[in-house]
Amino acid sequence: MSASFDSDATRRAGAILTVDLAAIAANWRGLRDAGRAVGHPVECAAVLKADAYGTGAAIVGPRLAAEGCRHFFVAHIEEGIALRAVVPDAPIYVLNGLLANTEPDFVEHGLTPVLNELGQLNAWRAAAQRYNRALDAVIHIDTGMHRLGFGPEEAQVLINERGRLRGLRLALLMSHLVVSEEPGNPVNGEQLSRFRTFVRAMPGAPASLANSSGIFLGPDYHFDLLRPGAALYGINPLPGQPNPMLSTVRLDVRILQTRVIDALQTVGYGAAWRSARPTRVATIALGYADGYFRNLVNRAHVHIAGRRVPVIGRISMDLVTIDVTEVPETACLPGATVEVLGEHTTAEDLADHARTNAYEIMTALGRRYARLYIDDRSESGP
Repeated sequence: MSASFDSDATRRAGAILTVDLAAIAANWRGLRDAGRAVGHPVECAAVLKADAYGTGAAIVGPRLAAEGCRHFFVAHIEEGIALRAVVPDAPIYVLNGLLANTEPDFVEHGLTPVLNELGQLNAWRAAAQRYNRALDAVIHIDTGMHRLGFGPEEAQVLINERGRLRGLRLALLMSHLVVSEEPGNPVNGEQLSRFRTFVRAMPGAPASLANSSGIFLGPDYHFDLLRPGAALYGINPLPGQPNPMLSTVRLDVRILQTRVIDALQTVGYGAAWRSARPTRVATIALGYADGYFRNLVNRAHVHIAGRRVPVIGRISMDLVTIDVTEVPETACLPGATVEVLGEHTTAEDLADHARTNAYEIMTALGRRYARLYIDDRSESGP
Protein backbone atom coordinates (compact mmCIF):
# COMPACT_ATOMS: atom_id res chain seq x y z
CA MET A 1 0.00 0.00 0.00
CA SER A 2 1.39 3.39 -0.95
CA ALA A 3 -0.06 6.87 -0.78
CA SER A 4 0.77 10.45 -1.63
CA PHE A 5 0.83 12.99 1.20
CA ASP A 6 0.43 16.12 -0.88
CA SER A 7 -2.97 17.37 0.29
CA ASP A 8 -3.24 20.24 2.76
CA ALA A 9 -4.55 17.95 5.50
CA THR A 10 -1.74 15.41 5.16
CA ARG A 11 0.89 18.12 4.65
CA ARG A 12 0.00 19.63 8.02
CA ALA A 13 -0.52 16.35 9.87
CA GLY A 14 1.84 14.79 12.35
CA ALA A 15 0.41 11.36 11.57
CA ILE A 16 -1.39 10.01 8.50
CA LEU A 17 -3.64 6.95 8.53
CA THR A 18 -4.11 5.54 5.04
CA VAL A 19 -7.15 3.29 4.57
CA ASP A 20 -7.27 1.10 1.46
CA LEU A 21 -10.93 0.86 0.47
CA ALA A 22 -10.19 -1.44 -2.44
CA ALA A 23 -8.52 -3.90 -0.06
CA ILE A 24 -11.53 -3.82 2.28
CA ALA A 25 -13.82 -4.45 -0.69
CA ALA A 26 -11.60 -7.30 -1.89
CA ASN A 27 -11.65 -8.86 1.57
CA TRP A 28 -15.45 -8.68 1.58
CA ARG A 29 -15.63 -10.33 -1.85
CA GLY A 30 -13.32 -13.11 -0.74
CA LEU A 31 -15.42 -13.82 2.33
CA ARG A 32 -18.63 -13.65 0.29
CA ASP A 33 -17.20 -16.12 -2.22
CA ALA A 34 -16.32 -18.52 0.61
CA GLY A 35 -20.04 -18.64 1.38
CA ARG A 36 -21.04 -19.03 -2.25
CA ALA A 37 -18.90 -22.14 -2.51
CA VAL A 38 -21.24 -24.18 -0.30
CA GLY A 39 -23.78 -24.91 -3.02
CA HIS A 40 -26.74 -22.87 -1.78
CA PRO A 41 -27.28 -19.09 -1.65
CA VAL A 42 -25.40 -17.45 1.21
CA GLU A 43 -25.20 -13.70 1.61
CA CYS A 44 -22.36 -11.79 3.23
CA ALA A 45 -22.96 -8.88 5.59
CA ALA A 46 -20.45 -6.36 6.94
CA VAL A 47 -19.95 -5.49 10.59
CA LEU A 48 -19.21 -1.76 10.88
CA LYS A 49 -19.27 -1.34 14.65
CA ALA A 50 -16.62 0.79 16.38
CA ASP A 51 -16.46 3.08 13.34
CA ALA A 52 -15.75 0.12 11.04
CA TYR A 53 -12.99 -1.09 13.37
CA GLY A 54 -11.36 2.32 13.30
CA THR A 55 -11.33 2.74 9.52
CA GLY A 56 -14.37 5.05 9.20
CA ALA A 57 -17.86 3.64 8.80
CA ALA A 58 -19.14 6.70 6.91
CA ILE A 59 -16.64 5.93 4.13
CA VAL A 60 -16.42 2.15 4.32
CA GLY A 61 -20.20 1.57 4.47
CA PRO A 62 -21.04 3.20 1.11
CA ARG A 63 -18.00 1.55 -0.51
CA LEU A 64 -19.16 -1.91 0.56
CA ALA A 65 -22.74 -1.11 -0.46
CA ALA A 66 -21.44 -0.21 -3.91
CA GLU A 67 -19.57 -3.53 -3.93
CA GLY A 68 -22.86 -5.37 -3.37
CA CYS A 69 -23.12 -5.71 0.42
CA ARG A 70 -26.80 -5.64 1.43
CA HIS A 71 -26.67 -6.18 5.22
CA PHE A 72 -24.83 -4.14 7.85
CA PHE A 73 -24.35 -4.62 11.60
CA VAL A 74 -23.44 -2.01 14.20
CA ALA A 75 -23.30 -2.17 18.00
CA HIS A 76 -25.09 1.01 19.09
CA ILE A 77 -28.17 2.78 17.82
CA GLU A 78 -26.16 6.00 17.30
CA GLU A 79 -23.83 4.08 15.00
CA GLY A 80 -26.89 2.89 13.09
CA ILE A 81 -28.33 6.40 12.75
CA ALA A 82 -25.02 7.72 11.43
CA LEU A 83 -24.68 4.84 8.98
CA ARG A 84 -28.24 5.25 7.73
CA ALA A 85 -27.33 8.76 6.56
CA VAL A 86 -24.83 7.30 4.06
CA VAL A 87 -26.39 3.86 3.41
CA PRO A 88 -30.03 4.72 2.72
CA ASP A 89 -31.44 1.40 1.57
CA ALA A 90 -29.78 -1.67 3.12
CA PRO A 91 -30.93 -3.25 6.39
CA ILE A 92 -28.91 -2.05 9.39
CA TYR A 93 -29.02 -4.27 12.47
CA VAL A 94 -28.20 -2.95 15.96
CA LEU A 95 -26.50 -5.69 17.96
CA ASN A 96 -26.89 -4.18 21.42
CA GLY A 97 -30.65 -4.42 21.07
CA LEU A 98 -33.58 -2.24 22.02
CA LEU A 99 -32.92 0.19 24.85
CA ALA A 100 -35.96 1.54 26.68
CA ASN A 101 -37.84 4.29 24.86
CA THR A 102 -35.74 4.04 21.68
CA GLU A 103 -38.49 2.41 19.59
CA PRO A 104 -39.35 5.72 17.81
CA ASP A 105 -35.69 6.19 16.87
CA PHE A 106 -35.45 2.70 15.37
CA VAL A 107 -38.61 3.29 13.35
CA GLU A 108 -37.66 6.80 12.22
CA HIS A 109 -34.26 5.72 10.92
CA GLY A 110 -35.31 2.35 9.56
CA LEU A 111 -33.07 0.36 11.90
CA THR A 112 -33.65 -3.23 12.99
CA PRO A 113 -32.99 -4.17 16.63
CA VAL A 114 -31.30 -7.43 17.48
CA LEU A 115 -33.66 -8.57 20.23
CA ASN A 116 -31.81 -10.20 23.11
CA GLU A 117 -34.57 -11.10 25.58
CA LEU A 118 -38.34 -11.32 25.95
CA GLY A 119 -38.68 -7.83 27.41
CA GLN A 120 -37.17 -6.32 24.24
CA LEU A 121 -39.37 -8.55 22.11
CA ASN A 122 -42.48 -7.40 23.93
CA ALA A 123 -41.50 -3.74 23.62
CA TRP A 124 -40.81 -4.07 19.89
CA ARG A 125 -44.07 -5.90 19.30
CA ALA A 126 -45.92 -3.16 21.18
CA ALA A 127 -44.23 -0.62 18.91
CA ALA A 128 -45.49 -2.51 15.87
CA GLN A 129 -49.01 -2.25 17.26
CA ARG A 130 -48.64 1.48 17.96
CA TYR A 131 -47.35 2.18 14.48
CA ASN A 132 -49.89 -0.22 12.97
CA ARG A 133 -47.24 -1.79 10.76
CA ALA A 134 -45.07 -4.88 10.69
CA LEU A 135 -41.54 -4.24 11.98
CA ASP A 136 -38.43 -6.25 11.17
CA ALA A 137 -36.73 -8.02 14.07
CA VAL A 138 -33.68 -10.18 14.64
CA ILE A 139 -33.75 -12.85 17.36
CA HIS A 140 -30.39 -13.45 19.03
CA ILE A 141 -30.04 -16.85 20.70
CA ASP A 142 -27.28 -17.36 23.27
CA THR A 143 -25.68 -20.69 22.46
CA GLY A 144 -22.75 -20.37 24.86
CA MET A 145 -21.30 -16.84 24.90
CA HIS A 146 -23.39 -15.90 27.96
CA ARG A 147 -23.42 -12.19 27.18
CA LEU A 148 -26.45 -11.07 25.20
CA GLY A 149 -29.21 -13.18 23.73
CA PHE A 150 -32.20 -15.36 24.62
CA GLY A 151 -31.17 -18.05 27.07
CA PRO A 152 -32.47 -21.62 26.77
CA GLU A 153 -35.66 -21.02 28.77
CA GLU A 154 -36.65 -17.89 26.87
CA ALA A 155 -35.76 -19.54 23.57
CA GLN A 156 -38.12 -22.37 24.44
CA VAL A 157 -40.86 -19.85 25.17
CA LEU A 158 -40.46 -18.52 21.62
CA ILE A 159 -40.63 -22.00 20.17
CA ASN A 160 -43.76 -22.84 22.14
CA GLU A 161 -45.46 -19.49 21.70
CA ARG A 162 -44.86 -18.27 18.18
CA GLY A 163 -47.72 -15.83 18.65
CA ARG A 164 -45.31 -13.62 20.59
CA LEU A 165 -43.86 -12.66 17.20
CA ARG A 166 -47.21 -11.53 15.80
CA GLY A 167 -46.84 -8.14 14.14
CA LEU A 168 -43.12 -8.62 13.53
CA ARG A 169 -41.24 -9.78 10.44
CA LEU A 170 -38.57 -12.20 11.55
CA ALA A 171 -35.63 -10.94 9.49
CA LEU A 172 -32.99 -13.19 11.01
CA LEU A 173 -32.15 -15.76 13.68
CA MET A 174 -28.58 -15.38 14.91
CA SER A 175 -26.06 -16.50 17.48
CA HIS A 176 -22.40 -15.75 18.13
CA LEU A 177 -19.49 -18.18 18.23
CA VAL A 178 -17.20 -18.23 21.27
CA VAL A 179 -13.94 -19.77 19.98
CA SER A 180 -14.29 -19.82 16.21
CA GLU A 181 -10.59 -18.94 15.83
CA GLU A 182 -9.83 -22.41 17.28
CA PRO A 183 -11.13 -24.88 14.66
CA GLY A 184 -10.44 -27.92 16.83
CA ASN A 185 -12.24 -26.63 19.91
CA PRO A 186 -15.33 -28.78 20.63
CA VAL A 187 -17.25 -25.71 21.82
CA ASN A 188 -17.78 -24.78 18.15
CA GLY A 189 -19.62 -28.00 17.43
CA GLU A 190 -21.67 -27.69 20.62
CA GLN A 191 -22.81 -24.21 19.67
CA LEU A 192 -23.59 -25.32 16.14
CA SER A 193 -25.78 -28.13 17.47
CA ARG A 194 -27.69 -25.81 19.80
CA PHE A 195 -28.23 -23.25 17.06
CA ARG A 196 -29.39 -25.85 14.55
CA THR A 197 -31.92 -27.15 17.04
CA PHE A 198 -33.39 -23.68 17.50
CA VAL A 199 -33.41 -22.88 13.76
CA ARG A 200 -35.24 -26.12 12.98
CA ALA A 201 -37.86 -25.24 15.59
CA MET A 202 -38.38 -21.79 14.03
CA PRO A 203 -38.81 -22.54 10.32
CA GLY A 204 -39.07 -19.84 7.69
CA ALA A 205 -36.50 -17.32 8.89
CA PRO A 206 -32.93 -16.96 7.57
CA ALA A 207 -30.15 -17.75 10.02
CA SER A 208 -26.66 -16.44 10.77
CA LEU A 209 -23.90 -17.90 12.93
CA ALA A 210 -20.51 -17.37 11.27
CA ASN A 211 -18.37 -14.40 12.22
CA SER A 212 -14.99 -13.81 10.52
CA SER A 213 -13.24 -16.91 11.85
CA GLY A 214 -16.48 -18.88 11.76
CA ILE A 215 -16.58 -18.57 7.98
CA PHE A 216 -13.41 -20.69 7.86
CA LEU A 217 -14.96 -23.45 10.00
CA GLY A 218 -16.72 -24.65 6.85
CA PRO A 219 -20.15 -24.68 5.22
CA ASP A 220 -21.94 -26.23 8.21
CA TYR A 221 -21.51 -22.88 9.95
CA HIS A 222 -22.55 -20.64 7.05
CA PHE A 223 -26.35 -20.89 7.12
CA ASP A 224 -27.88 -17.97 5.16
CA LEU A 225 -25.85 -14.91 6.15
CA LEU A 226 -22.17 -14.50 7.01
CA ARG A 227 -21.26 -11.75 9.50
CA PRO A 228 -17.57 -10.85 9.08
CA GLY A 229 -16.11 -7.95 10.98
CA ALA A 230 -12.41 -8.08 11.81
CA ALA A 231 -11.39 -9.97 8.66
CA LEU A 232 -12.81 -7.21 6.47
CA TYR A 233 -10.18 -4.87 7.86
CA GLY A 234 -7.25 -7.25 7.43
CA ILE A 235 -7.15 -8.87 10.87
CA ASN A 236 -6.14 -12.51 10.51
CA PRO A 237 -9.16 -14.81 11.07
CA LEU A 238 -6.79 -17.81 11.26
CA PRO A 239 -4.34 -17.13 14.12
CA GLY A 240 -1.14 -19.06 13.72
CA GLN A 241 -1.67 -19.48 9.98
CA PRO A 242 -0.89 -17.24 6.99
CA ASN A 243 -3.34 -14.36 6.83
CA PRO A 244 -5.72 -14.81 3.87
CA MET A 245 -6.87 -11.19 4.09
CA LEU A 246 -5.33 -8.11 2.50
CA SER A 247 -3.82 -5.40 4.67
CA THR A 248 -6.10 -2.36 4.78
CA VAL A 249 -4.36 0.32 6.86
CA ARG A 250 -1.03 2.06 7.04
CA LEU A 251 0.05 4.54 9.72
CA ASP A 252 2.88 6.95 8.94
CA VAL A 253 4.10 9.38 11.60
CA ARG A 254 6.36 12.38 11.14
CA ILE A 255 9.64 12.99 12.92
CA LEU A 256 9.48 16.25 14.87
CA GLN A 257 13.06 16.52 16.10
CA THR A 258 16.30 14.53 16.22
CA ARG A 259 19.04 14.94 18.81
CA VAL A 260 22.23 13.15 19.90
CA ILE A 261 22.67 12.22 23.55
CA ASP A 262 25.69 10.87 25.39
CA ALA A 263 25.99 7.42 26.91
CA LEU A 264 24.18 6.82 30.22
CA GLN A 265 21.51 9.46 29.57
CA THR A 266 17.84 8.79 30.16
CA VAL A 267 14.98 9.42 27.71
CA GLY A 268 11.40 10.31 28.58
CA TYR A 269 9.27 10.32 31.71
CA GLY A 270 10.38 8.26 34.64
CA ALA A 271 13.89 7.74 33.21
CA ALA A 272 12.58 4.38 31.94
CA TRP A 273 15.31 4.02 29.28
CA ARG A 274 19.03 4.76 29.54
CA SER A 275 21.47 4.95 26.64
CA ALA A 276 24.37 2.48 26.63
CA ARG A 277 26.29 4.52 24.06
CA PRO A 278 26.07 7.88 22.31
CA THR A 279 22.62 7.68 20.71
CA ARG A 280 20.67 9.58 18.09
CA VAL A 281 17.09 9.96 19.30
CA ALA A 282 14.15 11.00 17.13
CA THR A 283 10.83 12.18 18.56
CA ILE A 284 7.71 11.43 16.53
CA ALA A 285 4.17 12.88 16.60
CA LEU A 286 2.41 9.94 18.22
CA GLY A 287 1.23 9.07 21.69
CA TYR A 288 -1.28 7.24 23.85
CA ALA A 289 -3.88 9.88 22.97
CA ASP A 290 -3.63 8.44 19.46
CA GLY A 291 -4.14 4.84 20.52
CA TYR A 292 -0.45 3.95 20.83
CA PHE A 293 -0.60 2.17 24.15
CA ARG A 294 1.55 3.14 27.14
CA ASN A 295 2.56 -0.47 27.78
CA LEU A 296 4.54 -0.46 24.53
CA VAL A 297 7.40 1.15 26.48
CA ASN A 298 10.75 -0.36 25.41
CA ARG A 299 8.97 -3.21 23.58
CA ALA A 300 7.78 -1.94 20.21
CA HIS A 301 9.53 -0.87 17.04
CA VAL A 302 8.85 1.19 13.92
CA HIS A 303 10.45 1.25 10.47
CA ILE A 304 12.33 3.97 8.63
CA ALA A 305 13.39 3.33 5.04
CA GLY A 306 12.84 -0.38 5.65
CA ARG A 307 15.03 -0.45 8.76
CA ARG A 308 13.69 -1.75 12.08
CA VAL A 309 13.99 0.97 14.74
CA PRO A 310 13.30 0.43 18.47
CA VAL A 311 10.88 2.53 20.47
CA ILE A 312 12.66 3.77 23.61
CA GLY A 313 11.38 5.32 26.82
CA ARG A 314 7.83 5.79 28.00
CA ILE A 315 4.98 6.54 25.62
CA SER A 316 3.75 10.08 26.25
CA MET A 317 0.32 11.50 25.47
CA ASP A 318 1.55 13.11 22.26
CA LEU A 319 5.12 11.92 21.69
CA VAL A 320 7.15 8.75 21.20
CA THR A 321 10.93 8.52 21.09
CA ILE A 322 12.88 6.11 18.89
CA ASP A 323 16.56 5.15 18.57
CA VAL A 324 17.70 6.09 15.05
CA THR A 325 21.43 5.69 15.64
CA GLU A 326 21.70 3.05 12.90
CA VAL A 327 19.58 4.96 10.38
CA PRO A 328 21.22 7.31 7.84
CA GLU A 329 20.77 10.89 8.98
CA THR A 330 19.16 11.85 5.69
CA ALA A 331 16.31 9.39 6.33
CA CYS A 332 15.35 10.80 9.72
CA LEU A 333 15.32 14.54 9.29
CA PRO A 334 12.40 16.50 10.78
CA GLY A 335 9.33 15.99 8.61
CA ALA A 336 10.36 12.52 7.42
CA THR A 337 7.82 9.77 8.03
CA VAL A 338 8.11 6.63 10.13
CA GLU A 339 6.02 3.52 9.40
CA VAL A 340 4.17 2.47 12.55
CA LEU A 341 1.66 0.13 10.86
CA GLY A 342 2.01 -1.13 7.33
CA GLU A 343 4.21 -3.37 5.24
CA HIS A 344 6.60 -4.26 8.07
CA THR A 345 4.36 -4.13 11.15
CA THR A 346 0.82 -5.50 11.14
CA ALA A 347 -1.89 -4.88 13.71
CA GLU A 348 -1.18 -8.40 14.99
CA ASP A 349 2.52 -7.54 15.42
CA LEU A 350 1.74 -4.41 17.39
CA ALA A 351 -0.85 -6.30 19.43
CA ASP A 352 1.76 -8.89 20.41
CA HIS A 353 4.02 -6.12 21.71
CA ALA A 354 1.13 -4.48 23.56
CA ARG A 355 -0.09 -7.81 24.98
CA THR A 356 -3.55 -7.35 23.53
CA ASN A 357 -5.29 -8.33 20.30
CA ALA A 358 -5.47 -6.74 16.87
CA TYR A 359 -9.09 -5.75 17.44
CA GLU A 360 -8.03 -3.34 20.18
CA ILE A 361 -5.20 -1.95 18.06
CA MET A 362 -7.56 -1.21 15.17
CA THR A 363 -10.43 0.23 17.18
CA ALA A 364 -8.03 2.51 19.09
CA LEU A 365 -6.77 4.22 15.93
CA GLY A 366 -6.68 7.88 16.85
CA ARG A 367 -9.05 10.67 15.91
CA ARG A 368 -6.14 13.08 15.47
CA TYR A 369 -4.68 11.33 12.46
CA ALA A 370 -5.19 12.83 9.04
CA ARG A 371 -7.22 10.24 7.19
CA LEU A 372 -6.33 9.39 3.62
CA TYR A 373 -8.58 7.00 1.67
CA ILE A 374 -7.28 5.27 -1.41
CA ASP A 375 -9.27 3.08 -3.77
CA ASP A 376 -7.09 1.66 -6.52
CA ARG A 377 -9.32 -1.13 -7.80
CA SER A 378 -6.66 -2.33 -10.22
CA GLU A 379 -4.52 -3.49 -7.27
CA SER A 380 -7.19 -4.79 -4.93
CA GLY A 381 -6.81 -8.55 -5.28
CA PRO A 382 -9.61 -10.98 -6.15
